[in-house]
Amino acid sequence: MIDRYTRPAMGRIWTEENKYRCWLKVESAASTVLAEDGVIPAAAAEAIATKATVDASRVAAIEAEVKHDVIAFTTAVAESLKAQGLDAESRWLHYGLTSNDIVDTAQALQIKEASGLLREGMVAFMAVLKRRALEFKHTPTIGRTHGIHAEPTTFGLKLLNWYAEMQRNLERFDAAAEGMRVGKLSGAVGTFGHLKPEHEERICARLDLKPAPVATQVLQRDRHAAYISTLAIVGSTLDKIAVEVRHLQRTEVREAQEYFSEKQKGSSAMPHKKNPITSEQISGLARVLRGNAQAAFEDIALWHERDISHSSVERVIFPDSTILVDYLLAKTTDLIDRLLVYPERMKKNLESTGGLIFSGQLLLDLAEAGMLREDAYRLVQSHAMRAWKEDLNFREEVGKDEKITKLLSPEKLTKTFDYTRQLGNVDAIFKRVLGA
Repeated sequence: MIDRYTRPAMGRIWTEENKYRCWLKVESAASTVLAEDGVIPAAAAEAIATKATVDASRVAAIEAEVKHDVIAFTTAVAESLKAQGLDAESRWLHYGLTSNDIVDTAQALQIKEASGLLREGMVAFMAVLKRRALEFKHTPTIGRTHGIHAEPTTFGLKLLNWYAEMQRNLERFDAAAEGMRVGKLSGAVGTFGHLKPEHEERICARLDLKPAPVATQVLQRDRHAAYISTLAIVGSTLDKIAVEVRHLQRTEVREAQEYFSEKQKGSSAMPHKKNPITSEQISGLARVLRGNAQAAFEDIALWHERDISHSSVERVIFPDSTILVDYLLAKTTDLIDRLLVYPERMKKNLESTGGLIFSGQLLLDLAEAGMLREDAYRLVQSHAMRAWKEDLNFREEVGKDEKITKLLSPEKLTKTFDYTRQLGNVDAIFKRVLGA
């Protein structure tokens, strides 16, 4: 991922240096367990654990010749031991292991570390959503379906809905991250041809991983697809929020707006512009995440016990997806934290159609007062369509219709057009989501 979208802590996880450190950590854990069982000398395990080092540039130089990254890695590590006079100990490095015993298990360590940062970002974002939802809990605004005014809601309910979706995302993410907290050290085709299952269990335990119950040469990529697709879902939620902000910031709506700093510029040609550039960036980058999910799905079907068609893909999609979600969570958290909200404009828009948004309530009140529902629907719709077409005040027009006023008194009509009546259950909805 380019530096523009990479935050330092997440970026460091996916450096070549850290990748090889994780590989060496797996090699060290394996050597320690094998030494405990008498499979390799204790001195060799001690040397690998305390003396072995790895230099990413040296690995790259060797790989340029041998065209195999794990062989380049083991060669470079062995060189570091030999340079210290530990030639005999170096021959026990990578004993009984195949390449993907190291690669897949170490990748799980990187993903575990990345997942910790992502979880922190999700929890922080949810805290901001919750705070702002409570802030605007009873701030009335118009609800829109198909982009058209529907019935009243509150701005707090919009935010609460996003919070509840992020709760589900966090549950999905925790499950997907746990599904990736898995290592495998079962050999070339997963049969434990050189090590024992109990070796794998103890090695994984040292790394705070679980052993895969069964594997081939690789962990099965349904795990990876579940993880990447979960990140895509998280990104899609952030996209959904950003799209809503973009709509609310439109000139004709102006109910909410991204924070615009004093020295910020919106357009090279139009000095008046305040564009929702952060929201647009969130929407754009979420598309990359969804594309990466498709690539992860393609990685599930490998030939027989292993091919490497997934390897090149994962070198891109795991760093890029985790880096992007980390970045997008931070951007969306800031977006909502500093979002400018305009309750007066919301009220103005709410009242802009002269009461048309209460047509459903009027229908119910007429039916309750004794009018057949079909008759009430036709009557209310005729007034609504005329008011819309001729730009009339719907509330005033229905107040002139004797078919309505003989059933609904002025007091009852006032209640029909009172939006607080339709918002009477807001507290109950908040309690459902947030508890008491």
